[in-house]
Amino acid sequence: MNFKTRFCLILGATLIAAGCSSTADKPAAAAAPSGPTPDSCTSSVVEHLKGQTATPELLEQARQQAGASSARILTPTSVVTLEYNRQRLNLNVDEQRIITRVTCG
Repeated sequence: MNFKTRFCLILGATLIAAGCSSTADKPAAAAAPSGPTPDSCTSSVVEHLKGQTATPELLEQARQQAGASSARILTPTSVVTLEYNRQRLNLNVDEQRIITRVTCG
C-alpha cells in the first residue's frame, strides 16, 4: 500500500473511533426550571377568551395575562411567516373577529 492510501485508512479509522466515543464522562445538562420564564407565553391562561370579539384592548390584556412579549390577531386571510416565536401570543379569529383559537408561537 502506498503512503496516501495508508494515511486515508488511518484517518478514517480515527474519525470513526472518535464518533463512537462514549459521552459518559460529560456532565449531565442541568434540568430546565419548571413554570413559565419571564417573557414566555402561556396560552392556557387566556383560553377563556374564545368566543369573544377581538379588539386591540383585549389583545393587550391577553398579552399581559399570558406573559407574552408580543401579540397579534390572525384573521382567516392573514399572511404570516413560519417563524416560531415562543414569546408571542396569537389570537386566531373568524370573519367576524370572534376568537376561535389561542396559541403561542
